[in-house]
Amino acid sequence: MSGAHAASTDPSPLDPSQLRFLTKGVTPEEVAAVTAVLATAAAEAAAAARAARPQQGPDGWERTQRSLRRPLDGGPGAWRSFSG
Repeated sequence: MSGAHAASTDPSPLDPSQLRFLTKGVTPEEVAAVTAVLATAAAEAAAAARAARPQQGPDGWERTQRSLRRPLDGGPGAWRSFSG
């Protein structure tokens, strides 16, 4: 996998060239290790933030739908108690 392709498919926005090490003489292996740890921590934090979002409720269409009422029973004496 080429470096350009790896950078385009990597979901982590962490760029090792933007890291500044205060310790002198850091080896490329140490830079890679720190970058991997920070990228993993950032990915875990992003996943936790996505999981912490509240679940969405029903959409507008679902909220406006009422349950169907049962059919009106007509017949002799059915409306006798109606006082409207």
